[in-house]
Amino acid sequence: MAGAGSAIVVGFGVMGAWTAHWLRRHGLDVMVVDQYGPASSLSTSGDETRVTRSAHGADAVYPAWQRTSLAQWQFLEEEAHTSLLVETGVLWFAHREDGFEAESLATLTRLAIPVERVEADAVVHRWPQIAKTGMSWALHEPEAGVIMARRAIIALAERFARDGGRLERTHVLPPDETDAAGDRLARLRTSADAELRADVFVLAAGPWLTNLVPGPMAGLLEVTRQELVYFATPPGDDRFDAGGVPTWADYDAAYYGLPSIEGRGFKVAPDWPGPAVDPDRLERRLSEERVEAARRLLRNRFPALAEQPVSEGRVCQYESTPDTHFIIDRHPEWENVWVVGGGSGHAFKHGPVIGELVAARLLGDAPTAARLDPGDGRFSLGAREPRLGVRTSGVTPLD
Repeated sequence: MAGAGSAIVVGFGVMGAWTAHWLRRHGLDVMVVDQYGPASSLSTSGDETRVTRSAHGADAVYPAWQRTSLAQWQFLEEEAHTSLLVETGVLWFAHREDGFEAESLATLTRLAIPVERVEADAVVHRWPQIAKTGMSWALHEPEAGVIMARRAIIALAERFARDGGRLERTHVLPPDETDAAGDRLARLRTSADAELRADVFVLAAGPWLTNLVPGPMAGLLEVTRQELVYFATPPGDDRFDAGGVPTWADYDAAYYGLPSIEGRGFKVAPDWPGPAVDPDRLERRLSEERVEAARRLLRNRFPALAEQPVSEGRVCQYESTPDTHFIIDRHPEWENVWVVGGGSGHAFKHGPVIGELVAARLLGDAPTAARLDPGDGRFSLGAREPRLGVRTSGVTPLD
């Protein structure tokens, strides 16, 4: 939207934060409003860590996005003078020759992104702490790893403030026709009876997006409970720390996990969708069901950890679209409003590109939009169908 001078972004999750960054860098007066503030444990990006990797099956768009975004995360790390990235590599356990891992291997090889096929015997030779039960082979991404998510969001907030952006903690109410003037939204109202006015608005409220935009979001977003379990590593044993074992994922079995980073414990995430929840009322206590599911995985794949105690846990939520693609689209009624969501953990690694694409489309920057947008309509607010052969838990591909 050429000529826009001011913007309000609702939500300082990774999608809203990077959108605000790019809009500010383009010279707009930008305010971000968030009901809990940056890096809240209640947000979609609430855990300490997120995976960054290129494997996305046959899809060639997201691997390219990840590589572009990784460079931006690295630049933020250098600028913030703090550790935001841990290059652990990512190891995908394949159970068959023709699944997600084989498609990913072909795609990444074609894109010249570092990747290797590791046979099951070679996996246990390189990483003896891993058992090969049920494993046919593994896909290894040596340059993939982990983003320290909470720390990264805080670094983004600090940079945004240094750039002259404003960040306010307030609760925004759903806009209606009384807030509009024709085909434009004139204001947002808050629960404190304040009015927020700008030339353009970006609604990127994460798991609260359906409350903020109930009509256009009908049937497009499901918010589900997800649990992450951390296990203590054995005393004096560094085999399960970062540097000793890669980040890993079992796509077909629906698990992923991380090595212990900064002494937090070995992370195991049973990755099937939990029940639909209200993120404001979700009781964030681990269930015995998910703890036992995590132990079953450990018995088969990391047996030395199977009886270790739980050191901590995190209950969060995913915000999932039926086909797992993001929502990046103009509001159907108000031409100065953009709706951005459907991120889950999948969005975190892509945050820089998502924000740049939103800013380009909002500002009418056709060359940048053409460079980043796949052009297949995957991010539209229109009706979507689940993709065949793809889990629709909202984190497909994983985290």
